[in-house]
Amino acid sequence: MKMKKIIYLSIGFVGLSLGAVGAVVPLLPAFPFLLMAAFGFSKSSQKLELWFKNTKLYKNNLESYVKGEGMSMKTKIKIMVTVTLLMSVGFIMMHRIIFGQIVLSIVWLFHIIYFIFGVKTIDDNQ
Repeated sequence: MKMKKIIYLSIGFVGLSLGAVGAVVPLLPAFPFLLMAAFGFSKSSQKLELWFKNTKLYKNNLESYVKGEGMSMKTKIKIMVTVTLLMSVGFIMMHRIIFGQIVLSIVWLFHIIYFIFGVKTIDDNQ
């Protein structure tokens, strides 16, 4: 049981670190990493989960999505552009593996569809 807690704590802190970097670096999105941190902390420590949910990093980037309210268009675009760029690298590297390119294309397409139609867009000022 203790090993699970250590793994979840590690997931939380890695997500928090990358999310903090992503909040500053334009190309790296903070959202998925902060979501990873929220998951890790919620599974490992109630105190860390409460602390994390009270940080500005969480409130500015993740709170509205977790509450089911959606996310800002700026955040959605940032995530979609980053994923598109990263998947493009994989697509190019698989130039001889047609099946791999097809799978990446399908994953990319569903990713874009999800963020356009599945995630509600909220006003940037909320």
